[in-house]
Amino acid sequence: MSASVHRPPGAAQLLLRMATVVVLVFLIAPIVVVFPLSFSSGELLTLPTPGYSWRWYEDFFTSGKWLVATKNSFIVGIATAVLATFLGTLGALGIFLGNFRGKAVLVAALSLPMVVPVVVTAIAVYFAFSLVGLNNTLAGLILAHTVLSVPYVLITVLATLQTFDRNLLKAAATLGAPPHVAFRRVVLPLIAPGVATGALFAFATSFDELVVAIFVASPGQFTLPRQMYAGLREFLSPTIAAAAVLLIVCSLVLLVLNELVRARSKAHTLSIADPAEPN
Repeated sequence: MSASVHRPPGAAQLLLRMATVVVLVFLIAPIVVVFPLSFSSGELLTLPTPGYSWRWYEDFFTSGKWLVATKNSFIVGIATAVLATFLGTLGALGIFLGNFRGKAVLVAALSLPMVVPVVVTAIAVYFAFSLVGLNNTLAGLILAHTVLSVPYVLITVLATLQTFDRNLLKAAATLGAPPHVAFRRVVLPLIAPGVATGALFAFATSFDELVVAIFVASPGQFTLPRQMYAGLREFLSPTIAAAAVLLIVCSLVLLVLNELVRARSKAHTLSIADPAEPN
């Protein structure tokens, strides 16, 4: 039996790896610069920093406007994630289980908020909500963010449903399970990773959204990105860099949670495909 020979990577592979490193550095470098700026002891955003201090993080956590904006972001983000996950999951199930023509057209229509420029959606939402008095309210902002977030949940859950066996629903119905029980006991456990991923996408979309918040939110409903935008227009304080670092950390936490969900889903799938043999 001949031993396998480890061959060094060729020139093409080395060039590909070098190009990948260059692209990663190009994308990540502007984000990394924010970290030293957030610890600057100066009054302005300048590099190199004159010194390092925690004063801007202290300003963030002691300033009423920043704390209110952070609280509003979490309220709107969590409410949007719940509502978008509910609507997106129901829509995906209806499309997957429904027996009708034009499913592709329906999915494309429901995915329009992902394609249409956000400023167009924001203007349309502003005029629509002005007719029913939802402008300048957190409820209006939650509904507007839900419109933007539902397509992400819909696409994610639809992708998960492609591996779902419809015969399981027939078996549940044969055993006397009503539709809501079959969904809770059969469907939901199998598509839970897709639903969780869609919820994370919905929360991230809402938490990072700015344009719709500019049109819909009043000063009392400023979210964190909206407050950062206002701070850029009024005074370029390093507190904005501290807020940006916190947003980056929140994004990294969401990425880690998404990877944990994917790993758990993969382990669950492998356990079903190759169960341990009984003793």
